[in-house]
Amino acid sequence: MAKYKLKELCEFITDGTHQTPEYCGNDGVIFLSSKDVTERKINWDSVKYIPNALHEKLCKRLKPRKNDILLAKNGTTGVAAIVDRDEIFDVYVSLAVLRPLNVVYPKYLLYAINSPVVKRQFDAGLKGVGVPNLHLGVIKETWINVVKKEGQQKVCKVLDKIEKIIELKKQELQLLDELIKARFVEMFDLSECVYGTFGKDTDFVDYRGKTPELSDVGTIRMVNAKSVGKGVFKTVNEYVTDEVYEKWMHRGLGYPGDILFVTEGHTFGNTCLVPDYLKKFALGQRVITIKGHSEVIDNAFLGTYMQMEQFKQDIDVYKTGGTAQGIRSKDLLKIRLPLPKYKEQKEFADFIKQVDKSKVAVQKSLDETQLLFDSLMQKYFG
Repeated sequence: MAKYKLKELCEFITDGTHQTPEYCGNDGVIFLSSKDVTERKINWDSVKYIPNALHEKLCKRLKPRKNDILLAKNGTTGVAAIVDRDEIFDVYVSLAVLRPLNVVYPKYLLYAINSPVVKRQFDAGLKGVGVPNLHLGVIKETWINVVKKEGQQKVCKVLDKIEKIIELKKQELQLLDELIKARFVEMFDLSECVYGTFGKDTDFVDYRGKTPELSDVGTIRMVNAKSVGKGVFKTVNEYVTDEVYEKWMHRGLGYPGDILFVTEGHTFGNTCLVPDYLKKFALGQRVITIKGHSEVIDNAFLGTYMQMEQFKQDIDVYKTGGTAQGIRSKDLLKIRLPLPKYKEQKEFADFIKQVDKSKVAVQKSLDETQLLFDSLMQKYFG
């Protein structure tokens, strides 16, 4: 294994166009920005288009092609994806393009760029306030560990298999979520419901401003935005001591069955229920608990409603911020919520309990597989 700088492994690293063009319909040239780059993949479904003539005018130095790597320099900073299609396209200045040389396989380089050792180097080199930027100079000087080419294929083969398993488990969770939402729509006609508000019909516990001091020897679990998936509680091994818990949790406590809601950040709007086994926990940054009033609104019903499009549209009215969007508690109090018959809500909650047994098992398997993937990434590149 040897260390190489990225500038030694790529034919060139350069900018895209520096101006935002006028977009057209779906018959021009694909125009990609950092918003289209997710972890190791390009979201081709969300792309915009520019006229062919404008593409020829803008694309003077660079014509990206299949197996190039697109690296976000701002927005989703440090996230990289490989071009997996033979498409003619252009890129915005928010993306850098890396074309691997023959010494390294493109997929191996992509995994390396997404490894912890590279992420630390990128984070250390970020410049700017508000929306940090990753400069080309930092990218060029970033180093990675590279094995011989035959070893690169073996690494990619192992990581590809595990990544495929992760993707399938995520799809399984999504299907279970869709099952719950389909049952919700089947049972409840929201246009016929009486409506209340979060301020009148629920109670909040809000510690969102800060996170208490974590401890390696603490035994009380820390719950923050990282713990809240889309309808699924995610186990994050962060803890506080009993002393910190007693001092910190002075505004109120959360309990099993309460709703966890992410109030800001890149997972803004995520919601799930506190699992039954979590009897005692500290509440941290960017997340609050919500409890429906007894005999008025059931938490399982409300938690599902908060994942529906109607609720998302309602909170969008009060949404604040640019890159890190969020909603203030005083505005969340104003949001309406449907109040169908409580008996019907409880019937729906019983259905969710059955589905949640499957979701918990899938999420546990997903977490374990992700942990394996992360440990191998550290082994191969760290």
